[in-house]
Order: sequence, then C-alpha cells, then structure tokens
Amino acid sequence: MRILVVDDDPRIISLLRCSFQEAGHEVIAISDGLQVLRRVYQVQPDVVLLDVMIPHLDGIEICRRLRDISDIPIIILSALGKEADIVRGLNAGADDYLTKPSSMAELMARLEAALRRAANQRTPHKPVIYNDGVLYIDLCRKIVLKRGNHIALSPKEFQLLACFVRNMGRVMPHEQLLEEVWGTGYEGQLSYLALYIFYLRQKIEDDPNNPVYIQTRFRVGYCLRSDHAQDTTPGTPL
Repeated sequence: MRILVVDDDPRIISLLRCSFQEAGHEVIAISDGLQVLRRVYQVQPDVVLLDVMIPHLDGIEICRRLRDISDIPIIILSALGKEADIVRGLNAGADDYLTKPSSMAELMARLEAALRRAANQRTPHKPVIYNDGVLYIDLCRKIVLKRGNHIALSPKEFQLLACFVRNMGRVMPHEQLLEEVWGTGYEGQLSYLALYIFYLRQKIEDDPNNPVYIQTRFRVGYCLRSDHAQDTTPGTPL
C-alpha cells in the first residue's frame, strides 16, 4: 500500500519509513500540515497516518478537512493519549487512533484493518433505508432525518448507526460492534462503545434515558428495533 505519513519528528518518519518499506509498502512523508490536502490529491495514497501536533495546521483540523473531500482511511498516531484526545480525533473523522509509542505489529494490523473496512464500504450494496415515519436513515446518501429535520452525526456515529440498520432487529454483541465499527485492537473497549451509544441516543431518541430505537440487551449488546420500520427500500424522506 501507499502510505502518507504526516509527522514532524524525523526519527519517527525514519522508523516508519524503514519498517513500512521493509514490508513492501511505499511511503510518502511530509512534516507540514498545510501540504497534506495537496499531497493527498497528488499521490492518491491508500491510507494517511497522521500526527496531531504538527506545524501550521494541527492533525485534528487536517482530519476534518480530509473527511470533507475524501473517504480515505485516516489513522491518528499521537503522543496525546487521554480519552478526550481520542474522542476528539475520532469525532473529526479518523478511522482509528493509536498512541505513541506503539508497536509496529499493532500499527500494521490497524492499517490493514482500516483498508479492509474502506474496501468493504466501497463494495456495492443494495441500498438500505430505515423509515418509520419519524426517523429516516439513508445509508447510501448518508442522510439521517428526524421528523424531517436533519441530524448531524460524526463519521463514527454514522458508522455505528449504519451497522445497526444493516442488522436491524438483530441483537449485536458488544465485541461484534467494536470489530465492525472500530476494527481489530479494540477488543474489550466497552467504554468506547457505550460512549457512542450515548451520543447516538442523544441525537435520535426523544428521551435518551428511555430509548425507543437503540435497545440495550443487558450483558449481551444492543439492538435497533425493527417493529416500527415501514420501508427498507429507496424512497423519499418524510
């Protein structure tokens, strides 16, 4: 794969370049945040490996701008490892977030998992629409409406909701949700999942404390209710 590494530490760039090239991958490295969008356009990388603390334009803002124009897999590799930093990165559109120092084996596995998810998302699927007369979700056009009003979701929130829609009415175990939405390396990270379930309920439920849509199955997982869905084929939003 062709990997665009965005980091201003020459030692990190050298280490990553040697390791990735040894594994047969091509590496393009830059250290200035302002160059990223232009370089992505020029070299068309398969994945972007992005530090947060880089000159002129920080990694979070780069992530947001990239996500506005592309679905390219983005993995943040940063020394900032607090939960708030990780949530901020994922909300900006990153597919994954690793903290420095990280083993090359784990980093490679995360890169490959991100590429697999991206490939699966590009594979043509039958359009899926959830519509119960109140909540309307169009997975192909990435539209979510509640009583006709647009609901803004972060990329990770939408991925989680889309996973529920594709498995509507079926209880999704915690670990399966983590694997499908976050990928490998997040086994047991139930706090991640609980946090995003909380975010989704705040946005799509009338009463988040008494959810109608995303139901909890104690010690098992979560389920999107299907008994009110009227239409799972393309149509016009209400």
